[in-house]
Amino acid sequence: MSKRDYYEVLGVPRNAGDDEIKKAYRKLAMKYHPDRNQGDAAKEAEAKFKEVKEAYEMLSDPQKKAAYDQYGHAGVDPNMGGAGFGGGFGGGFESFSDIFGDIFGQGRGGRGGGRQVHRGNDLSYAMDITLEEAAAGKEAQIRIPSWDDCDTCHGTGAKPGTSAKDCPTCHGSGVVQMRQGFFSVQQTCPHCHGTGKIIPDPCTSCHGQGKIKQQKTLEVKIPAGIDDGMRIRSAGNGEPSPNGGPPGDLYIEIRIRKHPVFERDGDDLHCMVPISFTKAALGGEIEVPTLNGKAVIDIPEGTQHGKQFRLRGKGVKGVRSASTGDLYCHISIETPVKLTEHQRKLLKQLDESLEKGGGKHSPNEKSWFDKAKDFFS
Repeated sequence: MSKRDYYEVLGVPRNAGDDEIKKAYRKLAMKYHPDRNQGDAAKEAEAKFKEVKEAYEMLSDPQKKAAYDQYGHAGVDPNMGGAGFGGGFGGGFESFSDIFGDIFGQGRGGRGGGRQVHRGNDLSYAMDITLEEAAAGKEAQIRIPSWDDCDTCHGTGAKPGTSAKDCPTCHGSGVVQMRQGFFSVQQTCPHCHGTGKIIPDPCTSCHGQGKIKQQKTLEVKIPAGIDDGMRIRSAGNGEPSPNGGPPGDLYIEIRIRKHPVFERDGDDLHCMVPISFTKAALGGEIEVPTLNGKAVIDIPEGTQHGKQFRLRGKGVKGVRSASTGDLYCHISIETPVKLTEHQRKLLKQLDESLEKGGGKHSPNEKSWFDKAKDFFS
């Protein structure tokens, strides 16, 4: 199913300014936030909230907005799958204070210097694929770490029968004040690390973390045309936040294995094609491989070593390319080896016959020797 246009999702025109985009996002985020939608409407509201959040994340970033305005969804999402990576765009849900905190000049750190939350760490995963898979795209499954609520403490981090308590250092605010003369400096509480809570009796199963590390299988869609070194972002599949913030992201780095025939240069492919010196001299047809099967090249009579033949449209169609690259075949003329005595005699006769032509059969060789004589004289 194709994605909706981001401007359509927010209900704003394509020339909308930053303030208009932000205003539309706040209104829709309040309407579809999971905290305000329960029961049968919760699932549909969750999907719409993720869609609205994704649209705002793209259109509120100047660089992503410019790429989207020019190329559409392909300009900002190489995967072309968005939430299909599992977890949706941007991970967990923001609280109402996250959505409207900037009204009071606060960010995710909370309102008025309150308890601070921190985003989880990002994870990276290296995936090796073949050139054919990179050109055609593929779907793959990978095993990545995941964190689920501890079955013993149900995610609280505290031993059953106990609970977390307000930090005695910051009294539950998550920050402490330090005075230096006339100045007052606010910093994160060193005791609770900004959570505002401490756990006197940690759960023995998760050691107070509230989460148990496990493994899960993630479906990954590799877009056709992806190149070596490109990364795919799977939002919300990184490590969880240590104190209730959003999870980090998973970045899948693509590494393309060395191919036995082709070398890739952007959207173009290059290959070395060895031919015999008789084929080069007399000409003829040869078959060469491509990613889509075989192709035929007409070798003209007298083809020289290093001659390049271009097969249009036989390269790779890149992720953001409007057209397919080309295949460049570089001719390599092989000198015969392990000759029989009869073959040697035939070659000598041929050489003597060519020499009688006065160099007309080897114009490059004659020209080079003439230049060498001029240099030494």
